[in-house]
Amino acid sequence: MSTQQPQGEETVEVTTDRVAERANRLAKLEGFKAAGIHPYPAKFDKAMDLKDARELEENAAVTSAGRIMLFRQMGSITFAHLQDSTGRMQVVFKKDTLGADLYKLITKNHDLGDFIGVEGTIFTTKTGEKSILVKTWTFLGKALLPPPDKFHGLKDRELLYRQRYLDLMANEETRKRFTLRSDFLRGIREFYWQEGFMEVETSTLMHNATGAAARPYHTHNNALDIDVVLRISHELPLKELIVGGFEKVFEMGKAFRNEGHDPSHLPEHTHLEHYAAFWSFEENIRFTERMFDFLLDRLNLPRQMTLKDRDGNEHTVDWSTPWPREDYVELIKRDSGIDVMAYDSADKLRADIRAKGIEFDGMKSMGLTTLIDNLYKKVSRPKIIRPTILVNYPKILQPLARVSDKDSRLVDQFQLVVNGWEIVKAYSELVDPIDQRERFVEQSAAKSQGDEEAMDVDEGYLVAMEHGMPPISGWGMGVDRVMALLTGQDNLRDVILFPLMRPE
Repeated sequence: MSTQQPQGEETVEVTTDRVAERANRLAKLEGFKAAGIHPYPAKFDKAMDLKDARELEENAAVTSAGRIMLFRQMGSITFAHLQDSTGRMQVVFKKDTLGADLYKLITKNHDLGDFIGVEGTIFTTKTGEKSILVKTWTFLGKALLPPPDKFHGLKDRELLYRQRYLDLMANEETRKRFTLRSDFLRGIREFYWQEGFMEVETSTLMHNATGAAARPYHTHNNALDIDVVLRISHELPLKELIVGGFEKVFEMGKAFRNEGHDPSHLPEHTHLEHYAAFWSFEENIRFTERMFDFLLDRLNLPRQMTLKDRDGNEHTVDWSTPWPREDYVELIKRDSGIDVMAYDSADKLRADIRAKGIEFDGMKSMGLTTLIDNLYKKVSRPKIIRPTILVNYPKILQPLARVSDKDSRLVDQFQLVVNGWEIVKAYSELVDPIDQRERFVEQSAAKSQGDEEAMDVDEGYLVAMEHGMPPISGWGMGVDRVMALLTGQDNLRDVILFPLMRPE
């Protein structure tokens, strides 16, 4: 059973027994059916969103629809709040306008969560609220379960993730956040088109997990009777398109990494990559700064934002360009006292890391590449708050990047790090097929020694390279991480509509 309970101007439904509540709603559904009303009609000609209806002048005609989020009867007049994707608006049912029989049917059988369509005129109530005086009512769908209880609020984080529709239904902030995400994706595409790029789509199922240091998901294709992996990046197929003659391509889609869950890592994420012939990584640094200037302006977002770090401390992050640069090797040396360029043995580096009192999970089985990367993530990355460009990466860390002309131990790579999160990685691509094979072999050796994140040799890609490549710079961005930063979230699940959860 249920009762009505007010809180300020809201009237809310407090459900005391879910089973009884559903039974009560089923009885009301039968009440509509008995009156000859179809409970789930095929369509409704919604002429106007509620947001636009609120802008109409007095006495203007309006036809709109939405979900009932408030329903309060006061004798011969009933007030309701309708909600659609643009917001809420009050509608008013009057007995003398609709007739006694229809008014009784409406007030007796409606529940919070039901969908209705209304036609009427705009007027302002005595309390000054612009409303729709209903002249024609159409039933559009019965809710057999109630919406989230506004009196207690929807605060269960796990429930919000499992049943995102309840979060969207109850929380305007959530709807705005995901609307901003949609606008962000649209803005990205507009920027790429403006810059002369072509959008492409490549395979999700691949023979080898290449393009990043990550553990893949394995599956089997029954028709071809072959084992395949879900892609961990879009990289190699996009570079093969450059071999084929396209000069500027980008792809936005899912990538999958079989790794642990934490606030900044999810196994399925939206990944954006692009490749440009004849560019170096320096062109991509400038491209990235132009992109963020464009997006912040396009979305009307401020250059300065207050964000929380991993410890919950608030910091002011200034997105104004150009961004400062830091040397990756010197940064680690400053933060740990270890010069990672001095090592060619994982065992020696591991011992020296421990001698400094530094520990992180999985150290025992890590190869040299993964040790260096995790040392940086432990001692340096959390301290980087404002948008910062990291440059001068050791060659061993990036087997697909071009060796620097200034120092053969380094590669031409940069990363954009903000508030302790890596959000962009880009480099001048390795286009020498002989050098590439040697690096693949080194990675394969590391994998055979237990480094699960090392890459495999990709013979198909090597064949493509031997057909000739121009200078190329590639670029990748984690869309979910950027959205979390721009919306002030400290957990990626809050910018993913349906994050992966364990079954209940």
